[in-house]
This record gives sequence, C-alpha cells and structure tokens, in this order.
Amino acid sequence: MLIGDLAQKCGLSVDTLRYYEKIGLIPKPLRDRGGRRVYDQTILRWVDFLDRLKATGMGIKDRLRYADLRTRGAASLTERRQMLEEHRDKVRSDLERLTEMLDVLDDKIILYRKMEAGEAVDPSFENCARTEHGAQ
Repeated sequence: MLIGDLAQKCGLSVDTLRYYEKIGLIPKPLRDRGGRRVYDQTILRWVDFLDRLKATGMGIKDRLRYADLRTRGAASLTERRQMLEEHRDKVRSDLERLTEMLDVLDDKIILYRKMEAGEAVDPSFENCARTEHGAQ
C-alpha cells in the first residue's frame, strides 16, 4: 500500500508518517520503481500499537527506544517486556489518580445540583457557590 493509503487506514497524516520514518519510529519501507513508499499490511498493526502507546502517555523518546529494541528482534524481548511492564505500572497509577479526581468532580457536581435545587447542604459548603471572585 502507498503512503496515502496507509495514512487513510491508520488516521495519521502523510507528513506524520514521513516524520515517523525519518526519526526511526516506523521502518523505512520498500520503494516502487517510481520511488514511492510501499508498505505491507503489517505496518498497520505497528502504527496502531504506537498510537496506543502514545494514548497511554508514553513519550516519543520511549516509543523511539521501544522501536529501536523491536528492530533487534528476539534478542530484545526481555527488555521490551520490562519496558512495557514499567509503562503499564505508570498507566495503572495514572488511572488510579484520575479515578480519584473523577470522584472529586462527581462529588462537586452533585453538590452544585443540590444547591441549584435549593436542597440543604452541609453548611461548610454553602459558600461554594459564591466567593469574592465569583463561583468555584
């Protein structure tokens, strides 16, 4: 598949794919007689995995390190597994923190709904709706 086809299938721009190739995040593809990049179907899984790593907060430096390790094949399996385990632990910690923050936001929303409905709330929260500088 040509780079435009890959871009369409994976949702990245052609420029992003060229950049990923330039920095070594994706392997250099074969070229056809016209010099156009030609990718096989396996690149789709790799780009999807890179996108998932990015979505979990893995920075470009670590994705590049992982991509480099991947090029080493079976010799880097242990290092790649360890890298993913460390990242998984970070993601798990981030999820716990975000879950706590979601609970705080939910509690605040419930409080505001009660106040909007004129329901009695704990007196220590009565000033939540107004401060000297406006609402919180």
